[in-house]
Amino acid sequence: MKDIELKSIHTLRLLAADAVQKANSGHPGMPMGTAAMVVTLFRRVMRHNPADPSWKNRDRFVLSGGHGSAVLYGILHLTGYDIPLDEIKQFRQLDSLTPGHPEYRHTPGVETTTGPLGQGMANAVGFAIAEARLAAEFNTPEANIVDHYTYCICGDGDMMEGVSSEAASLAGTLKLGKLVVLYDDNEISIEGDTDISFRENVPARFRAYGWHVIELTDGNDADAIENAIREAKADDRPSLIVCPTIIGYGSPKAGKASAHGEPLGVDALKATKREFGFDPEQSFVVPDDVREYMNMREKGAEWQVEWEKICRQTPEKSAGLDAWNDRKLPAGVDDESLWAFEGKMATRNSSGVALNRLAERLPNLFGGSADLAPSNKSDMKKRSDFSAENRAGSNMHFGVREHAMAAICNAIALHGGLRPYCATFFVFSDYMRGAMRLSALMKLSLPYILTHDSIGVGEDGPTHQPVEHLDSLRAVPGMLVFRPADSREVVAGWLTALTENRPTCLVLTRQDLPLYPNSGREAMKGGYIISDSIKDIPDAILLASGSEVEQMIEAQLILRGKNVDARVVSIPCMEIFDEQPLQYRESVLPNAVRARVAMEAAIGQSWWKYVGLDGTIIRMEGFGASGPAKKLFAKYGFTADNVVNKTSQVLDKLNNN
Repeated sequence: MKDIELKSIHTLRLLAADAVQKANSGHPGMPMGTAAMVVTLFRRVMRHNPADPSWKNRDRFVLSGGHGSAVLYGILHLTGYDIPLDEIKQFRQLDSLTPGHPEYRHTPGVETTTGPLGQGMANAVGFAIAEARLAAEFNTPEANIVDHYTYCICGDGDMMEGVSSEAASLAGTLKLGKLVVLYDDNEISIEGDTDISFRENVPARFRAYGWHVIELTDGNDADAIENAIREAKADDRPSLIVCPTIIGYGSPKAGKASAHGEPLGVDALKATKREFGFDPEQSFVVPDDVREYMNMREKGAEWQVEWEKICRQTPEKSAGLDAWNDRKLPAGVDDESLWAFEGKMATRNSSGVALNRLAERLPNLFGGSADLAPSNKSDMKKRSDFSAENRAGSNMHFGVREHAMAAICNAIALHGGLRPYCATFFVFSDYMRGAMRLSALMKLSLPYILTHDSIGVGEDGPTHQPVEHLDSLRAVPGMLVFRPADSREVVAGWLTALTENRPTCLVLTRQDLPLYPNSGREAMKGGYIISDSIKDIPDAILLASGSEVEQMIEAQLILRGKNVDARVVSIPCMEIFDEQPLQYRESVLPNAVRARVAMEAAIGQSWWKYVGLDGTIIRMEGFGASGPAKKLFAKYGFTADNVVNKTSQVLDKLNNN
C-alpha cells in the first residue's frame, strides 16, 4: 500500500468521525473500520464517473449498513462527486445532502436508499440480476455495452436479517458472478459482542448457498482486498469476501460497542487524529495530496468515453438500450385491444391476460412470483425463464422469498432498462412490507401483483384472508393501492402502475366478477360513476372497490324498486381519486348528498373520509373464517340486502334530523 493511499484512508476515517462528532449523532465505528475497503473499491477497482453519476455502465456500489453513511459521503466527496465539504460538515442536518442514512434521488452517487439492515444486500442481488439480463439482450461478440459489477459492503447486522439470507440463496442459485459482497466482520452489534446472539459460520453458510467465499485475515489490507476482488471477478459465482475489521479503528474506542452508534467524544477524537498523524485541533481536513490522489473525475470521464466508443460499434443495440431505459410507454400500447374483455372473470385472471398483452408490446417487462405464478397469473407465456443457464429470460422464479423478491425488484427498478414487477398473495404483503415501504420512499415505478384479496379466499381461512392489508398499504405515503372491480379496471390499474413514478399494488380477486358497461379508462382517475342514478342529484351514493361493486349495483336496483335513486361509485384507487381536481370529485361525490354507504370486505377504515359522519361502512371488524366465499360474504354482511338495509337506516336518520 502506498503512503498516500494510507493517508487517504485515514482522511476518510477522520472525515466520518468529524461529521458524527459535529452532528453529535451517528455511527463512526463502521466507517472507521471499513475505510480501507471503501478506498480500495472507489480508487482501485470500480469503474465510475463522479461527473456523471447516472452513467449507464458504471459499477454499482451498495452500502447495505446504511448507518455507516458517513463513509459513503466521505468517499463520494473525495473522489469528486458533487458533494462539497460543507455538506459533509452538515451531516444529519435538515436539508443537507448528507442525511443520516443514504437516500436515493437525494445525494449524487447514492444508488439506493439503505437503512433497514439487509435491504441493501438484497438490492445488490437485484442490481446484478438487471445487469445480467440486459447484457444478454444487448451485448454482441463484437461489443459489450452492458458490462459492470455490483459491489456491496455489509455487516453482521445484515447477515442476521432474514431478507439477506433469502437474497443470498437466490443469488447462489442464479450464479450471479458479477456480484461481489465485502463482509465487514467486526463482531460487534449495538448490544455488544455478536457472540451473545450470532455464532454461526457465515463463510460455511455462503458456501452452502453456492457462493465463492474468500476469507482474508485483515480487512485493512488494501492490497489483499484488491487481490480478493480480482479473484472474485474471475469466478462465475457470486463472491463473499470476509474482511475482519475493528470497529472504530484507530480510536480509543476501537473494538468496543460504544464505537457503533455514538460520537467518539472530543478527547477520543483528538487522540485518534494524533494516532493517524493529523493535527488534533483541526477538523474536516483533506490534504491537497489526498484530494489529488483520490479524485476520479478524469479517469471516470475516460472510462465513459471508451464505453461510448463501444456503443458506436453497435448502434442498433445501443439505441435499443436507450429505448429500454426510456420510462415513457411507447405509442399505441394502450390501444383498444388491450381493453377488450368479455364476460365474468376473476381479476387475477384478467390481470394475467393484461400482463401477457403488455408483454407483447413491452419487451423489457421482467418479473415473477414468490412460487405462486400459476395461481396469481404472473407468468409471461411467450417469454422464457431467467436462470443461471438462460440470462435472456424474462420470467423470474423468486422461490418462497417474498421479502427478498420485493427488495430485489426495487433494485431492478433502480438499475434502469427493465420494467420489473413481482407477485404473491395479498396476505403475504406483510412479508414484503419493509421493501414495499422503500419502494414508496424511493418513488419507484413498480407494480405489485397481489391476488386473493379478501375473505373471498374462502376455505383457506383467516391465515390467508387479508382484512387489514388494504388500509395498511393505503397508509404508506406514495403507495398506490388499486383494487379493480372488473377486467377493464384491471387494465386501468396496469397502465397506472407502468406510468406512475411510485409503486402500485394491484389487489386482485380469486372469484369471478362481472364486466360492467361503464368501466374503462375512467378508472384511471381513481374513482368514477360506474352506475349512475336517474336523477341528476341522487338520493344516496353507494361506494365500493373491487368485488363489492357487484353487490352495490345489485342493491341499486333493489333500492330503485323502493323509490330510492342511488348512484354507484367505484373507487379502485383512493390515492389517485383524492388527487383529482375538486370539481371532478364534486361531480362524482356531490357534497349535497349526505346519504352514503361504503362497503369493502376488509376493515374499511379508509372509507370514512368519503361517507362522513352521516354515512356508514359495511366492513370487517375482525378476522374472517374458513368456508365457501359466498357463505362468508353473507355471514359478514357483504350482500345487496344488507346494503339496502344500511342505506334505508342512513336515510331515515337524515330525514329525522
